[in-house]
Amino acid sequence: MKIIVKILIVAGALWAATRLIPGITVSGDTTAKTAATLLAVALIFGVVNAVLKPIIKTLGCAFYVLTLGLFALIVNALLLLLTSWIAEEIDLPFHVDGFWPAFWGALLVGLITWVLDMLLGLNED
Repeated sequence: MKIIVKILIVAGALWAATRLIPGITVSGDTTAKTAATLLAVALIFGVVNAVLKPIIKTLGCAFYVLTLGLFALIVNALLLLLTSWIAEEIDLPFHVDGFWPAFWGALLVGLITWVLDMLLGLNED
């Protein structure tokens, strides 16, 4: 149940990013198609983060230390760009225009998911 709520939160955060960040777009004929696309992209983003982020953190540990964790912002932007590329490869109408929209979008998605996780108590184990 917790994973479903997290996917819904990320989908909502991605929707907010498409509305607030120029260069991040999602298109669909209907609201239902747009929502389905955002849910699929949220699932892809979750899998990409779950698989690649620990590997990148391990290999790039020195960069995280040297930049006091700010390297994570770049990593998150690149993971959102990768998610956009995967979505386009499987014909999902979700697109991120470049690094800066990905940077601001990843920052917004991270902030929204963090706040909602805290409010809903999803990080308590």
